[in-house]
Amino acid sequence: MSAPRHRFVPAGVIVLAATVSASLLAAHAQAPSQVPAATASATLRADQPGPVVNRNVYGHFAEHLGRGIYEGIWVGPDSKIPNTRGIRNDVVAALRELDVPVLRWPGGCFADEYHWRDGIGPREKRPSMINTNWGGVVENNHFGTHEFMDLVEQLGTQAYITGNVGSGTPQEMMEWIEYVTSDAVSPMANLRRQNGREKAWRLAYFGIGNEPWGCGGNMRPEYYSDEFRRYNTFIKNYDRTKPVYRIAAGANSGDTNWTEVLMNMVGRRMNGLSVHYYTLPTGNWSKKGSATAFTDAEWFATLSRTLVMDERLAKHSAIMDKTDPQKRIGLVVDEWGTWYDVEPGTEPGFLYQQNTLRDAIVAGLNFHIFHRHAGRVTMANIAQTINVLQAMILTDKEKMLRTPTYWVFEMFKVHQGGTFLPVELTAPDYAFGDQRIPAVSASATRTSDGRTVYLSLVNTNPNQGVVLNVAISGFTATTAAGRLLTAPTIQAHNTFAAPDTVKPEPFSGAKLSGGSLEVRLPAKSVVVVVLR
Repeated sequence: MSAPRHRFVPAGVIVLAATVSASLLAAHAQAPSQVPAATASATLRADQPGPVVNRNVYGHFAEHLGRGIYEGIWVGPDSKIPNTRGIRNDVVAALRELDVPVLRWPGGCFADEYHWRDGIGPREKRPSMINTNWGGVVENNHFGTHEFMDLVEQLGTQAYITGNVGSGTPQEMMEWIEYVTSDAVSPMANLRRQNGREKAWRLAYFGIGNEPWGCGGNMRPEYYSDEFRRYNTFIKNYDRTKPVYRIAAGANSGDTNWTEVLMNMVGRRMNGLSVHYYTLPTGNWSKKGSATAFTDAEWFATLSRTLVMDERLAKHSAIMDKTDPQKRIGLVVDEWGTWYDVEPGTEPGFLYQQNTLRDAIVAGLNFHIFHRHAGRVTMANIAQTINVLQAMILTDKEKMLRTPTYWVFEMFKVHQGGTFLPVELTAPDYAFGDQRIPAVSASATRTSDGRTVYLSLVNTNPNQGVVLNVAISGFTATTAAGRLLTAPTIQAHNTFAAPDTVKPEPFSGAKLSGGSLEVRLPAKSVVVVVLR
């Protein structure tokens, strides 16, 4: 991820800020009272299956930033906080419940100043560095390659490592790949053995740099394309049965020229091409808005900007289709999520923010967008896993809590690897001032055995429920059950004193009748219905 001072904000984002926030933030200061439920209809087309939803769209991102790694994941083996080889047991247990498919590390902007050799060997002998992007704090390198791969194994997930193009060398990257993945009798493999790991690890994904248009080197797309071709040459597949999936560092949000240049100049040398898009309530990087003290206008503006993700992916996909109509190259959204002003009294460079019901709605909307683009989007990584931006988990010394976003990941994990089923939806808009967005978002998948369909629903309107009548075509359901995530207020969030304020509960508002389903969807809610 990019430090704010380096980030290029495309013109489209600025225009959106002018057209949405200027009218909305001055609009309604108070939420209108609850109104009678609206009605909507949908057809769930199990008879028209689409592509498989890649498990990796439920991926995560953990950067050396603030308290994301240190305190969040790593406490050290001598800590009084229960840990396994220095990694917090409570965090691992919570993340395992999410079936995390892939974890990206070590950055972000940090990656292009990180030299992997500083993070191996006896910890007391590892050199320290200054984290110049995030708070100027001293990084002692106690959490390095061995610790990260230990975390990956404890979670039962796959590793996505981002290499240093900005300040590193092709040799450095080549030797890191050898150190991690080679079982040969070779200098780097022998060094790994000397440091306590006999067997090579499985490295599934490797990113060649991060945000080279910004903190990763302020490069032009043509220059980065040549750098990618050069560095990529030295990434060897030591296990030819499981080649490393190479991800090129792609565009900032709407910069379609970057995508076009890389597709033309790099093409089949890459397996994936990344794109980053963050949701800001105001569209203003200097004053993004509060994570908890926000109005209905900011609620609406946040959800409206979240839906821009659909348009961004469509435009990048259309460009990729020109030279890759077979969709061999995956679109990797390896940074996404909400970005607010930091919590009052915290270090600005640590990007620590709270997480409310609004963030849960944002997560649900994004997942539905990723599902719709399942033919092209092969991975997405929330920014970030712990204590940073739209986190799954917050910690305070020995305390830990799950955020509303965590619960959406937990509810939606049933979609991982499912077959996408179109949902044809006719629903009212959620209007605010002179702006409108869809009130209801829906997505469905079917399990590989064909016996279960999962229907997830999001109601963006904080003041009006919806009675949704769903016709089911191509699948006969005999039972319907569900879970619901909502809260009394849009600002509701979990605290260490009250960690379960926003948490899923059983949902009784789904009823089958003949071949159709009625769902009574509460205001400001996320629902997952299981049809068997």
